[in-house]
Amino acid sequence: MQLNDAAPVAESNETPRDNTPASSQAPWAWFDGRMVSLDSPQAPLTTHAMHYGSGVFEGIRSYATDDGGAAVFRLPEHMERMRKGAVLLGIDFDVAQASEAVLQTLRANQHRDAYIRPLAWLGSGTIGLDVAPLTQHLMVATIAQPVHLAGKAARLGVSGWRRNPAKSLPPLKLCGGYINSVLAKREAKQRGFDEALFVDDEGVVVECTGANVFMVKDGAITAARHADALDGITRATLIELTGATSRPVSLEELKQADEVFVCGTAAEVAPIASLDDVVFGENPVTREFQALYARIVRGQDARFAHWLTTV
Repeated sequence: MQLNDAAPVAESNETPRDNTPASSQAPWAWFDGRMVSLDSPQAPLTTHAMHYGSGVFEGIRSYATDDGGAAVFRLPEHMERMRKGAVLLGIDFDVAQASEAVLQTLRANQHRDAYIRPLAWLGSGTIGLDVAPLTQHLMVATIAQPVHLAGKAARLGVSGWRRNPAKSLPPLKLCGGYINSVLAKREAKQRGFDEALFVDDEGVVVECTGANVFMVKDGAITAARHADALDGITRATLIELTGATSRPVSLEELKQADEVFVCGTAAEVAPIASLDDVVFGENPVTREFQALYARIVRGQDARFAHWLTTV
């Protein structure tokens, strides 16, 4: 990674000391072992990840807590999933270092409610497909604003695109794989929807561009399961909270549900107002668990304090 002359940053594989800069110079990012101005790093034009998407990322959230502090929701689970993606790309990934980098970046930016983006990627060394000679990099940025549905009721449309099949591309947060989501999201927006729903060739529900799918029918809650879908951390959270059954769900069954909602770190628990031309009602079950989720992530339910990492 090449950097501009105004803000030189040394590459390091060591966890930095927590010497957070003054907040007046924010925003800051953690980059290769040091806290730097978010605008200072510049990647060379031959950066491998820029050409081939050879990186892995996570989407994580921190929340303001009632004691005036902040907590990161399910940080260890996010870091472990990121490690799995890094292993596939041959990127060395230190879970402890990355976790500490997340906390340091939040402190440096004085962010409480924030979206957190750690990214590990392959840099320079070759323009070919052999990744062994490439440099490796890690950064963490925090953003104090919603980046996806963030709990809002959404109009959902079935996408004309298919999800990346798991036998071709594992359902992890590999950078290049998300072009699939970009295409589907763009198509959905052009058609007047907020979000796109992937189904497979047999009409079985996969997931949305950045969220897993649930439905409610006659009081029973079902989590749509598909081999091509991301094994969502928020999905696992809601299955535990709701007692939902996890199984394949057809598109026709989904359209006949009493309620549909989607979930993800950025989406949180978002009710679906409509699916194609099917309009859903007030979504009372969804709203109940949306409120419970909001209490848990803000540390207002002691039963789930083990899911929170204090900033």
